[in-house]
This record gives sequence, structure tokens and C-alpha cells, in this order.
Amino acid sequence: MGLHRSDINRRRREDAKATKLCNRAVKTRERERRDARMIALIKTGSPPYTPAVQSWLSRKLDKKASRITSADIKPLIS
Repeated sequence: MGLHRSDINRRRREDAKATKLCNRAVKTRERERRDARMIALIKTGSPPYTPAVQSWLSRKLDKKASRITSADIKPLIS
């Protein structure tokens, strides 16, 4: 015969939980590495920054990239 649909769905939910738990640690470490890399790029560079740095700053400061000033950036790099 085969598995009942509810059993298949239960197994799928359990697999999803395990995957999320595993990926959470990986993503947390990657975020920390990205933050360190972007801060280093900001310290060594000067405006205008690359699109990747602008995007990161925009997410961190919750502002549009065109509205970010050097005064906004200072607390991040200190």
C-alpha cells in the first residue's frame, strides 16, 4: 500500500524542523562573517560605496541608500 497522507505530512514537517535547526547555526555564522567583512570595507573605503555595501548599510540602518550619511555610519564602525 503506502503511507497515509497525514503520515507523509507529519514526516515532512519533522524534516523541515530539523533542516531549519541545522541551517540556523550556519546562517548565524554567515551573518557574522558578512558583518565583519562589510565593516572592514567601510573602514578602508570611502563613499560612494559599492552596491553590496550600500545594500548592507541600508538594511542595518533601515534607510534608503541615498539617504545614508556619514554621521549614520559612524556608530556602526566604532
